[in-house]
Amino acid sequence: MTPFARPSLILPTRFLTNRLFSTSSALPIARITIVGRLAADPELTMTSTGQEMVRYAVGTSYGPRENRQTSWWRVASFAKENEGRERILGLGKGTLVYLEGDASMRKFEKDGKVESALSIVQQKLEVLKRPDSADSLE
Repeated sequence: MTPFARPSLILPTRFLTNRLFSTSSALPIARITIVGRLAADPELTMTSTGQEMVRYAVGTSYGPRENRQTSWWRVASFAKENEGRERILGLGKGTLVYLEGDASMRKFEKDGKVESALSIVQQKLEVLKRPDSADSLE
């Protein structure tokens, strides 16, 4: 066998359970990165199980100013009090943020039609620019 021989394609089972090449989860996950402005002040709400969460929406725009299109992203954060929840709640409408989160599609029935929505759970949030009082947002 030469040193350039192709290794066997059949892996021992120990390599299938231990992912030596990555420290991330072995489960499939969709990540999304958004840079946009907060649509409104974040608000603290409760889930049906009683867990506190912060909900907010981020808007992203593209296109020329006269034909600009905006997409709205609804985000949930399960940050604890000591993990920056108060910092998120202190952000105001128009704050420019960098957001990384886990995305998942959910389907539901509304008025007899099956609809779908993208759910985003925040993993990282950075404030890029706070709105100036004189700065008008369009």
